[in-house]
Amino acid sequence: MKIHAEALLFDNDGTLLSSIESVQRCWTRWAQEHGVTAEDFSGIELHGRTAVEIIAQLLPAERVEGALARIEQLEVEDVPGGVVVLPGTKELLGSLPAHRWAVVTSATRPLGEARLREAGIDFPVMIAAEDITRGKPDPEPYLLAARRLGVDPARCVVFEDAPAGLRAGRAAGMTTVALATTHARAELVAEAVVTDLSAISVQVTATGVEISTADRTGRHDGP
Repeated sequence: MKIHAEALLFDNDGTLLSSIESVQRCWTRWAQEHGVTAEDFSGIELHGRTAVEIIAQLLPAERVEGALARIEQLEVEDVPGGVVVLPGTKELLGSLPAHRWAVVTSATRPLGEARLREAGIDFPVMIAAEDITRGKPDPEPYLLAARRLGVDPARCVVFEDAPAGLRAGRAAGMTTVALATTHARAELVAEAVVTDLSAISVQVTATGVEISTADRTGRHDGP
């Protein structure tokens, strides 16, 4: 499958790198500190959502600000040794001109930057939790990234591992490529579904980037 685009937009955790063990460690400790029971915590989806949205589900409004500061502290402190670069990430990003891609993360800026630095990834543009009012699956994060790069959203390709992020990309009018790194393929609705970024190759052209996928095409029947 070949896709032509003017800009590539990448989710961070689960797409470029993995910090899943760090996330579980930090949120488990946070829950214990804040009196959140295992039963309350078991039904909460952590992946692909902003911390403030997660906390707002678990604690009264007056406790959210302090609890948010605490989870950010725990996660930033846990970054050293807690990040694994996923296959194909550095090769793909290294082949892209700086003005053709951005990172779009649900993490706060300090945490997103710390994880990328730990992974040895230099990024030209980042959209983080502080930059938006509505997180994924709302299209706002991806629309803002396109605007920052000066590219028509319809000419962007989103790379995501989480259903909420894929929904955000589709709602933004963008082509989506799903990575089966954290969810089963049956859960991923996208124009293409691949194992990870090692299945993606790019050729830079005068007008953008031509993407080739070495995996199977995806489903188009999602919301």
